[in-house]
Amino acid sequence: MAANIKLFPKIKKADGKPMMEFNFWRKLLFMVCMLLTLLSCKEATKNDDALLGRVDAVLADAPSGKMLKGPSILGIKNKFVWGGSVVKGDDDKYHMFFSFWDCGPDSIPFTSSWVLRSRIGYAVSNRPDRDFKVAPLVLGPSMSTGNWNGQSVHNPHIKKFNDTYYLYFTGSSDIEGYPEITKRNRVQQRQQIGVIAFTDFEALKKGEYKKFNAPILGPRTRVKPGALVKPSPEGTVALPDNIITVNPSVVYNPNTQKYMLYFKGNMYVPEWRGVHGVAISDHPTGPFTTLDHIIFDVKMPDGSTASSEDPYVWYDDTMFKAVVKDFSGQISGNKKGLALLVSKDGLEWTPAQDPLFRKRELVLRDGQKLEVDRLERPQLYIEDGVPKVMYAACSLADTNTKVKGGTFNVQIPLK
Repeated sequence: MAANIKLFPKIKKADGKPMMEFNFWRKLLFMVCMLLTLLSCKEATKNDDALLGRVDAVLADAPSGKMLKGPSILGIKNKFVWGGSVVKGDDDKYHMFFSFWDCGPDSIPFTSSWVLRSRIGYAVSNRPDRDFKVAPLVLGPSMSTGNWNGQSVHNPHIKKFNDTYYLYFTGSSDIEGYPEITKRNRVQQRQQIGVIAFTDFEALKKGEYKKFNAPILGPRTRVKPGALVKPSPEGTVALPDNIITVNPSVVYNPNTQKYMLYFKGNMYVPEWRGVHGVAISDHPTGPFTTLDHIIFDVKMPDGSTASSEDPYVWYDDTMFKAVVKDFSGQISGNKKGLALLVSKDGLEWTPAQDPLFRKRELVLRDGQKLEVDRLERPQLYIEDGVPKVMYAACSLADTNTKVKGGTFNVQIPLK
């Protein structure tokens, strides 16, 4: 028979009555358990720190070819997935809004489908850098009481100012006439920026949010050689908000107490060039006053102008900073990588002392470096002015002609 051994033998007083169960030995065991818990938490933090800058994902086969799958990847079967933007809610969860649209053998190629079919999806996670779960909420033309965004909505940008959330987006619709212009180009030439406002995510899920019947920012000039929807009078000088206003990034300027909305327009001088501008307002929803000069027009030592796109702008209590896609690599030294620009006033920008923000590659959990074809639409999750996580639209291979998907949103914890 096994010995009857008690882990915590009762210690009796002089009168023979037992002492309380929570005696010295129990207290000692409790302290040991607490110490082990603290050590395991420290080890977990150490492991998380070791993964900074790495993507928790593995290569896998997919109908479109090779694809990344894992906790740091937001991809949806039979869908193209593109840019995502995240905000921390009052519920301590992380809420992502992202672009997506249908794909498949009978679909149209990526280069046209994003213009004609994009919608905005919604996902939630307990962490900012992984495990986003898609929720049953799709935002589309109903985001406006007008019809200006009746065809598609794209490239969401979520911000919280005071007690209200603002979801900025690009929207567009088709127009009758102009048979010499394809539907794809008609819709693309009518892209403008809109916004919805809401106070909590449960209300948003119920469709309880403030809508506007018109875009908050549209183009003032429409100048282009060749076919164009509603061209400006001959001799009009193109402004930064020429033909389109897309890819919003909004920041509050504490020095002027104004809201600054950065956007992209198109110019032809005579070849196409994407340019950026900024519009100023007293309120997150406008009305906005658009400035006439180009923003992020970085001049290089040889006199050329660096080509950039997709700015994400923030203020870190000392200066304005912006992450941009560096088309030519002139700013960062990495072609189509991500560059860092800085500014004292949000208007005049120069490359940072270390201008390379991110190479056009992903570092996987096991340390494997994977060069990608696209790493675009950078959006950041920021705490106390410091970027903690970057979200980017990504594809491993050229996706322009693809119809079966192959794009996803990647979440990268930053060092």
